[in-house]
Amino acid sequence: MRRMSILVSYDGTAYHGWQVQPGLPTVQLELETVVAKLEGKPVHVVGSGRTDAGVHALAVCAAFDLENPIPEANLRKALNRYLPPDIRVHEVRERPHGFHPRFDAIAKTYEYRIWREEVCPPFVRRYVHHHPYPLNEAAMIATAAHFVGEYDFTAFSSMDPKDAVGRSKVRRIFESKMWREGDQLNYRVRGSGFLKHMVRHMMGFLLEVGKGNQSGEELEKYLAGAPAKVRDSAPSRGLTQISVEYPLP
Repeated sequence: MRRMSILVSYDGTAYHGWQVQPGLPTVQLELETVVAKLEGKPVHVVGSGRTDAGVHALAVCAAFDLENPIPEANLRKALNRYLPPDIRVHEVRERPHGFHPRFDAIAKTYEYRIWREEVCPPFVRRYVHHHPYPLNEAAMIATAAHFVGEYDFTAFSSMDPKDAVGRSKVRRIFESKMWREGDQLNYRVRGSGFLKHMVRHMMGFLLEVGKGNQSGEELEKYLAGAPAKVRDSAPSRGLTQISVEYPLP
């Protein structure tokens, strides 16, 4: 049995997120269907994390066990031949048997993009949150940096079935940066891991800062363990997972 990993990108517009859900199109389901066709029996494909409905990815790592001796390059070609065109496999690697794309990851990076002009071009509309209304971008840029550090991000998470087992919601943020690039306002966050809807809640909070409804001082309270939760969540279409990092080699 071979442990294979794949690096996948996808346009999440047509999918209800990564994880298999009964009767709904998901990225995991598409991958499992194609891998099962090549293997001749059901195969479970595990990902480096879950993305929400409508969220995109430039680089998601996934892994599965395979008996088929097909070479890595040929496996990549076969996967892309049968997958829909909005899901692409860029890399295939044989890994040690214990490799797990989620538990072995040491960092993940996401970007959120906001189109600021009145007219949003049709060729970017699927990948940005169109918000042409007034925002204090300087305040948003300054506040974004405050997320850097190790905190309990309970206030920025949504309810998750895993909450019942009491797993820690402490995460370390290595980079949290916002900048303007032409007509687009970009936000990049790199961290040790992310909770359910965490990045969208972080972005939702920053949008409220831009509207004058929240502030850096309020953020400090949330990160210090304030009992309330952040209610604002940015739309999924503006979010893209950029990369997943693993220890070398």
